[in-house]
Amino acid sequence: MANEYDLVVLGGGTAGYVSAIRASQLGMKVAIVEKEKLGGTCLHKGCIPTKSLLKSAEVFSYIKQAAKYGIQAQTPAYDFKDIRNRKDEVVAKMYGGVQHLMKANHIDVYSGTGRILGPSIFSPQAGTVSVENSSGESELLVNKHVLICTGSTPRELPFLPFDHKTVLSSDDMMTLETLPKSMAIVGGGVIGLEFASLLADLEVEVTVIEAGSSIIPAEEKKISRILQKELEKKGIKFLTGESLSAETIVQDEQGITFTLSEVVNAEQVLVAIGRRPNSDDIGLNNTKIKATNGFIEVNEFYQTEDKHIYAVGDVIGNLQLAHVATKEGVIAVEHMNDAAPITLDYDTVPKCIYTNPEVASIGMTEAAAKDAGFDTVTKAVPFAAIGKAVINGDTSGQAILIKDKKSDEVLGLSMIGPNVTEIINEVALAKFMNASTLELGLTVHAHPSVSEVLMELGLAGEGRAIHI
Repeated sequence: MANEYDLVVLGGGTAGYVSAIRASQLGMKVAIVEKEKLGGTCLHKGCIPTKSLLKSAEVFSYIKQAAKYGIQAQTPAYDFKDIRNRKDEVVAKMYGGVQHLMKANHIDVYSGTGRILGPSIFSPQAGTVSVENSSGESELLVNKHVLICTGSTPRELPFLPFDHKTVLSSDDMMTLETLPKSMAIVGGGVIGLEFASLLADLEVEVTVIEAGSSIIPAEEKKISRILQKELEKKGIKFLTGESLSAETIVQDEQGITFTLSEVVNAEQVLVAIGRRPNSDDIGLNNTKIKATNGFIEVNEFYQTEDKHIYAVGDVIGNLQLAHVATKEGVIAVEHMNDAAPITLDYDTVPKCIYTNPEVASIGMTEAAAKDAGFDTVTKAVPFAAIGKAVINGDTSGQAILIKDKKSDEVLGLSMIGPNVTEIINEVALAKFMNASTLELGLTVHAHPSVSEVLMELGLAGEGRAIHI
């Protein structure tokens, strides 16, 4: 006998469970199908556990610098088992919260692999979901709508496949029992650099190998250069413009060796070259849904070619960020219910890198704005001009504003420095409200606070900066 729902959500990650809650609020009868654990990659293998590890590494780093703040402390030490246990406790607490939310919102959760079926006696259109559990038994979920939130998994190199022992994925990093003395990281993007930062803070010898000419190529070039310089101060070595092949790599019992512009020896290697969509085994062949390189094609409301089936998050190939996926999911659910949602302007989405120092940005880089035809004005404010940053001892970074000379619109803003992953949200609000640079500069900010850098930037955009 089939179970009937208004909405079946494939994937119980952040986008999936948030969308399910919003659907329940709108009066829909909802089911989630998840083959692992509610919370998905973000909660169990990504956002949350990595930030817990980064926090422990940050604390260890700060204690080592205690003398800079007038504090005499003993030489610190750490036990990685304790750091890992704290990470597991954080995840477990939040996982319990998600399970409670499902019960509180009357959402049914099915454990197993969900696949979309074609037209059948249960429905004249594709969309019925078959759920296969670990025992091989199946049950059918008949529905009015389907929301695909199946996420993504780490990509591997064909000549350097994951063996989960020497060649690691970001998922494998969550289950390490001990840290190696040395690690090579292939990929100078967000994931690779966050792990490089925390490993270096925990005194692991780290080498980052990047095929491109610079790290974090999607960010402002000056921010990229500052970040590399700051990470090099931690002892991280960078090899950019390097092409890997099977001929450049040798594995043995001691670890792995890369023969590039210089020889790199490491006990383990983390491959962080991006993520691929989880769309291979969910029944797309039974639908009209189109996909390119595995990424599902959707419209601005996240409808597929089968208009009652929607898809959001990593599986559609936009910004692969948890907060983007949840916003997309809410828009999709509201569109199902004729709630006239506002479509998402991706230039209003904050992007954060939780290295030490942190990086945050929103909107366009200067190069992208010029390519789009804007006549730009660029202003920069160093954190050395901000009192709270001086107090914190974090003055090496800066904030960069790009505005349209004609309209005074904030086209983009990039920062590297203390607390920038928090204060970027103020810029997100300003972008959402179409605030001008002058309005940003005239907003009263508490003193001393790190966010005063935004006020100074706004004033600088009008030629009225006070402290630079």
